[in-house]
Parts: sequence; structure tokens; C-alpha cells
Amino acid sequence: MNTVKIKAAGRGPKRDTYHHGDLRRELLAAGEQVLLARGVHGFTLREAARRAGVSPGAPAHHFGDVRGLLTEIARLGFEEFAAALLAADAAGGTDPARRLQEQAQAYVRFALDRPARFTLMFSNDVYDKDNPQLQEVAHRAYEVLEAAVRDARARPLFQALDAQSHGLLLGTWSIVHGFAHLALGGELRDPQGQPASRELILSTLLPSAIQLLLDSIRR
Repeated sequence: MNTVKIKAAGRGPKRDTYHHGDLRRELLAAGEQVLLARGVHGFTLREAARRAGVSPGAPAHHFGDVRGLLTEIARLGFEEFAAALLAADAAGGTDPARRLQEQAQAYVRFALDRPARFTLMFSNDVYDKDNPQLQEVAHRAYEVLEAAVRDARARPLFQALDAQSHGLLLGTWSIVHGFAHLALGGELRDPQGQPASRELILSTLLPSAIQLLLDSIRR
């Protein structure tokens, strides 16, 4: 038993000597763990490597540097995010208002389910926001919201958004993004002043806010 402990603490070969294709995946998983534990600005490549059980220099072979690893985590986040919004949009059927409500819930649900990824995705000072693959998936997510707004306002793709349509787009995004951050921070309250539950946020508070916005645009 002591021998095992000595070997584990010694300078034996690191796991990256035999990980091969699994190392990239494990580093991404370890990176998310570090984000959850330390936050975006407490993230270090060394800690991600430690949690993956590899040498400090191992991540460089796959991601180059800390920005490279964070960029890939953010890209994967936007990819998953866009898929969630697309599924929600489909669940809304042909009613644009219902589609916006479904997307809003999917947006906030993603933030609550994936807090590390969500926080990183919107902290673009720490990763390469000009990365083409990341830009493509981020734009795809935004297009899902814009398409529902265009249908709600009867503005086809070949027409520029008018002021009200653009206002609805920005207003919807602002509401859901604000709700997501407030929910993550535990700052939302129910009518009695108690912390709002996840169910209350998604089933009542958020839909009410989106409906008020939609009603104001229709006037």
C-alpha cells in the first residue's frame, strides 16, 4: 500500500504519455471543472492539467495556450446552446410568440444547467472571439432568435429590420440574458421576497416578462 502511495506521489510517467485521443476530451472536461470551481478569471491551464492528471505542458499540444482551451470550451458551449434554441424553436410550432417563449426558457435553462460554459461564453475577453468556428456557431444561435422575431413582425430575410422589429429582438435578448444572469446569481425573488425556484423562474416569471414585451410591440 505504501509503495502505491510513493509511486503516485513520485515522478513517474504522466498520463499524457498514453492518453492519445482521450486527452483532448478529458482536458475539456477538466477545464469546465476549473471554471466551476474558480470562475473565468481564476482559470489556469496548470490547474486544468492537474485535474486531468497530465503534465502542465500537455494542454499545449492540443490547444496551444490557455486562450486556446477556453476558446474551444466556449465554442462547444455555443454549439450546444444553438442546438437547444433550435429545438425550442421547433417546439413552438408555427406561432412566433410561442417560439420566442420556448426559446427564452431554453436560454435560461441552458444557463442554469451549464453555468460554467454560459459564463465563459459571454466573457469574450478571455478567449479568441475572432475564432471562425466559434463565430459561426454563435451567429447560428442569434439567427434562431432573429428568425422568430422576423416572423412575429412579418419581416422576411431579404428586408432589413425596422426599428420596432430590432427593438423586439434586442428586448427579448436583453430580458432572457438578464434573467439568466440574475438566476445564476440567486438574485430573483418570488412575490413574497423569497428566492425564486427554478420552476417559478421558467414557468411564470420569465414568460410573464416576455409576454409584456410582446404585448407592448403589438400596441
